[in-house]
Amino acid sequence: MAILTVAIAPAIAIMTFIYLSKRIELEPLPLIFRMFILGALLVFPLMFIQYAFESEGFFQTPLLKSVFLAGLLEEFFKWFVFMFMIFRHTSFDHHYDGIIYGVAISLGFATLENIIYLFANGIEFAFFRAIFPVSSHGLFGVLMGFYMGKAKFSSDHRKTHIFLAFMIPFMLHSFYGYFVVTNEWLYYVIPFMIILWMVGVRKINVANRHHEQLMKKVRNE
Repeated sequence: MAILTVAIAPAIAIMTFIYLSKRIELEPLPLIFRMFILGALLVFPLMFIQYAFESEGFFQTPLLKSVFLAGLLEEFFKWFVFMFMIFRHTSFDHHYDGIIYGVAISLGFATLENIIYLFANGIEFAFFRAIFPVSSHGLFGVLMGFYMGKAKFSSDHRKTHIFLAFMIPFMLHSFYGYFVVTNEWLYYVIPFMIILWMVGVRKINVANRHHEQLMKKVRNE
């Protein structure tokens, strides 16, 4: 029970921060929870695919594992769920909503992955997992959702924004994965995470301002 609690707690904390950072009407919790569960369910097919590649000896160098088995596969599946399960949903009606649903999908994945890891390796890794893997997944979700929001509510460059919603988290996830497996990973991962948090918070503020400016424009017309 203790392992389960510490495995879930970081996701709850990050999701609460993202949810309450929205300055306008809040999103329906059942839909957020559904996206969280869908994100968690992605763990099983991805574990199977990753195991199959490992068994066949494909993509086994640190760089290739980071790019293909972590960054590409995980971010593509999360992007796919977002694109086909939530992008056209009627509740996705503000730019900031993309961030909420992107984070929900990403944290669902990160939480189940975290539970499995802590049960296999022990509760002593809980703090490390909360600070790095879980929060990084959440921040990748912020960026994915931000560009999905731009794609839905900006008439210009929709396809480009949809592409960036996948490509930016994919590249950042690949960098993060490769940094983690280097011998001096702390020298790279800590500044990487600080910058990622700064960028994530900035995107949150920009998405909030986007809606405020839109409402101001509507009132003035």
